[in-house]
Amino acid sequence: MLKTCVVVLNIVMLLLSLGVAYSEEIKKIQDNSFLLEEAYNQEDGVIQHIQAFQYLKKSKSWSYTFTQEWPVPKQAHQFSYTIPVAHFHEDGSTTGLGDILLNYRYQLVMKDALAVSPRFSLILPTGSYKKGLGTGALGYQVNLPVSLELSDKFVTHWNAGATYTPHAKEPGGARADTVGYNLGASIIWLTSENFNVMTEVAWNSNQSVNPDGSKTREKSFFINPGVRFAINYTSGLQVVPGISFPIGVGPSKKEYGMLLYLSFEHPLF
Repeated sequence: MLKTCVVVLNIVMLLLSLGVAYSEEIKKIQDNSFLLEEAYNQEDGVIQHIQAFQYLKKSKSWSYTFTQEWPVPKQAHQFSYTIPVAHFHEDGSTTGLGDILLNYRYQLVMKDALAVSPRFSLILPTGSYKKGLGTGALGYQVNLPVSLELSDKFVTHWNAGATYTPHAKEPGGARADTVGYNLGASIIWLTSENFNVMTEVAWNSNQSVNPDGSKTREKSFFINPGVRFAINYTSGLQVVPGISFPIGVGPSKKEYGMLLYLSFEHPLF
C-alpha cells in the first residue's frame, strides 16, 4: 500500500503543477466531500462528474462509484445518479454492478454561512441479489446535509439519513423489509481556497436478510482524514483530486484503507 500511496501522491503533485501553469483564477472548492454530502447544489449551468475508489485492507474489498450531478434547470433543484461497482470476499470473490441510485436534491437554504439541501433517492435493483451485490427490490433513501461556515478558514458539514427497502431479498430468495440509518460529520480546514485539509466521521447501520427471513443489523464507523485540492482552468473547468485514509473504530475496529477521489466540474456550454 505504501508504494501505491507514493505513486498517487506523485500524480497529485504533477496535476497540481499543471493546474498552476494553466489556471488564472481561484474557484473555491465546494461539494467535494468523500464519505459525506455537502449541502451545495450545482450552480446554474454547471455539471459535475465524480469518481471515488475505496479499498479496505482487512476485508480485501473495494468499491467504485461514478456520480453525475445536474442543475434542473437552476441551483434550487438538482438531479444526479450514482453507479456503484463493488468487490468483496464472502464465500468466494465477487465483483459486479451494485444498485443504482437516482437522486433529487432541493436547495432549501442557501443564505450567509448556512446551507441545507435535503435529498430523496430511488434505489434501483440493478445489482444481483444472488451474488450479494444488491437487494433485489426497489429501495428509498432520504438524507439531510447541512453545511455551516464557521469562519473564513473552517467549514463543518453534517448528515443524517435513512434507507427503507420493502421486500429486500437475500441470495436464496427470502424476503423482508429492511431499514438502514446513516450519520456523519466533518470539519474542513481551508488552508487556501484551492487546498483543503479535512476529517470526516461516518456511521452506518444497515439490515440484511437471513435465509429464514429474519434480519441482521450490521454497523460500521470510520474516521476519514484526507486532503483535496483544486485545479482551475480558464475554460471554467475545475478538477478536484483528493486522497484520504479511512480508519475503522468501534464496530469497524482494525479495518483501514485508502480512498481516492476525482471530480470534474465544468459549464454545460
